[in-house]
Amino acid sequence: MPQKLSAKLYHVFRSPAKYVRAAWHWKRLIFNDAPPIFANAKPKSGSHLLLQVMKGICEIAPYAYVAADPVRTIRADGGRHADRHILADLKAVRSGVISWGYVDATPKNTAFLCQPERVNYFIYRDPRDMLVSHIYFATDMHTSHGMHDYYMGLQSFEERLNIAINGIKTDNLFMVNVRERYTGVFEWLEKPLVMCIRFEELVDKQEATLGLMLDQIEKTGYHIPTSRNESLEILMNAIQPSKSHTFRSGKTGGWRQHFTPANKATFKEVAGDLLIHLGYEKNNDW
Repeated sequence: MPQKLSAKLYHVFRSPAKYVRAAWHWKRLIFNDAPPIFANAKPKSGSHLLLQVMKGICEIAPYAYVAADPVRTIRADGGRHADRHILADLKAVRSGVISWGYVDATPKNTAFLCQPERVNYFIYRDPRDMLVSHIYFATDMHTSHGMHDYYMGLQSFEERLNIAINGIKTDNLFMVNVRERYTGVFEWLEKPLVMCIRFEELVDKQEATLGLMLDQIEKTGYHIPTSRNESLEILMNAIQPSKSHTFRSGKTGGWRQHFTPANKATFKEVAGDLLIHLGYEKNNDW
């Protein structure tokens, strides 16, 4: 069977197959008891670790499966989807399916997502590690990335990192600077019905963070049918960074091996007090 046809058939049948497996596992055909979950992320900030946790949640509570494709704000060509398009994608998720994506905190999105009967997670990361991850993704993992050719034309990682910090605006390329990248993060941090998770906490304080994530589900009034100890064990076993197709190191604080003194100076000039506001530094003396 030709590879393209095989991939297309897999895409068509994978969701029904997941539904059948879930129906067999939970001995039910309807999945509408547990609260809707949306797992949101800042790009290059741990979305695939969060996705692994969501797949683990399907093992401890009656969810059918995790949606295969994310809801996105940014189109593949670099442009932005219209708000109505994003809202339609959010509303199109069938009952009992955990959805995920990269969605900004626009009034329409928050009005739909931030309701007491829903569960929302949002993961973000130290901006310095995020920038390093972004560059490796654009140069080594995703050769069709809009910045791939430009980055590959630069002579050093230091040059690439300075571009990622400063942003770029040409006739063919547009990328905001690091401070502007995090405007949307601050907006989600202000939403009381959203549990904001640092990537570093999910990696370094795993059990405690997962416990808080389970609490977030039960705040809706729903009781998870699997015991807390078993739930935590299942979720911790579900987190396997090396199984993510975007996996590189899975560690925190790796920026220290990449930022030169010049990069640090540029970052501090452009980002200002960004790290302090996000809680990653107490001052700019780093």
